[in-house]
This record gives sequence, structure tokens and C-alpha cells, in this order.
Amino acid sequence: MARRRKDRASYEGLQGTIRKLRTPDIETWKNQYSDKEYVITIEFPEFTCLCPKTGLPDFANIVIRYVPGARCLELKSLKYYFFSFRQIGIFNEHVVNRVLDDVVKACEPRWVEVLGEFNPRGGMKTIVRREYRKEARPE
Repeated sequence: MARRRKDRASYEGLQGTIRKLRTPDIETWKNQYSDKEYVITIEFPEFTCLCPKTGLPDFANIVIRYVPGARCLELKSLKYYFFSFRQIGIFNEHVVNRVLDDVVKACEPRWVEVLGEFNPRGGMKTIVRREYRKEARPE
């Protein structure tokens, strides 16, 4: 029982630092159609990270759907951003939350949804979804 508490404390302690995790910047470019509302969908079917409990790899398809504001996501930098998770022990739920926070910080979209479809492990599949909508500013 003591070993179980120690294991839980170590991976939960690691998860407490996820918001401080240093990742490559996601670059952006100027949206020439910022007066229009349109949806961009980006899929990254080769996402990998590590299970913080077992150290085994987790594989996922990460889907970002967003309505850009003044800036759009630059894909090469986004790819390198995703690659930075390959050696990180992180829960599936934290992946989706961290990606959404970083996308919002990078390009300030009008709306964004991040969907993480994690491959089955141990007979269970995890799908995590989070969205953000920019609040309308009062005139």
C-alpha cells in the first residue's frame, strides 16, 4: 500500500507541473481574411506521449478545429510543438487541455476545439474534447 501511495504521488506531482512545461513556440501568420468567419481543421494522427504511470507510449489523433481571428497557426511549428510531447509523461486529459491553452495563447482564435482520440490500451479508448470561445467585447 505504501508503494502505491508513493507511485501515485510521483506521477501526480509530475502532472502538477504540466502548465509550466516548456514547449516550442507555436508560430502564427497574419490572417488576410480576418473579417470572415471560416473554420480551419488540422489533424495530427501521429501524436505520441508517454503514460506517466507506466512509461508506455500513448498514440493519438489530435484534431484542432478553429475560427481564426487576426492570426493563423503555422503548421511546421505546430508539428515541432507536437513532437515535443514524445518523451513527456502526461495524462491524456492534460494533453488536450495544454494544447488548447497553447493554441489560444498563440493565435487568439474566435473559437477553437481540441479533440484527442487516444488509441485503445488495455481494451479502453479515451476521447477528450475541450473548446474555447472568445468572449464578445462590449461596445
